[in-house]
Parts: sequence; C-alpha cells; structure tokens
Amino acid sequence: MVKRRKKSYGLRLRTRGGASLRKRWTRVVSGMRAPHKCPNCTSRSVRRESIGIWSCVKCGYRFAGGAYQPATKLGQTSMRAR
Repeated sequence: MVKRRKKSYGLRLRTRGGASLRKRWTRVVSGMRAPHKCPNCTSRSVRRESIGIWSCVKCGYRFAGGAYQPATKLGQTSMRAR
C-alpha cells in the first residue's frame, strides 16, 4: 500500500520558515476554514469572501470581521461596551 501523509495546510510552505511557523499557519488557516456561526440566522454556514469580509451561505448576510476569524477579540469587546 502507498504510504500517506496527514493533510496539513502548513505543507504548502515546505521548509520555509521552520516548523513553528508551519504549525502556526496550520492553526490559523484551519480555524479560518472551519464552519462559523452566522450572527443573523445562527446557522453554521459562514464562509470568507475576501480579507475581512464574511458571508452566510444560507441567508446571504454579509458582514465585516477579522482577516482570519469572523469575530475578533477586540470586536467582541467593543460590542459589549455599546
């Protein structure tokens, strides 16, 4: 049988940057591609359109967020302060 490697987003970097950078990049990208909750319809169908722009596939709601996550810690803090 063919030996298979575990799929990782950090493998596209190959040896550049070292192991710690590849692990960090894998954690960021896998979090970005994971399903996120829509603030409008609460379904887990939010996808990233471009840097900082997120949209829900189900209801079509578009909103601004972080570059790699739809809600940043600073954004959540500012929403609580309002």
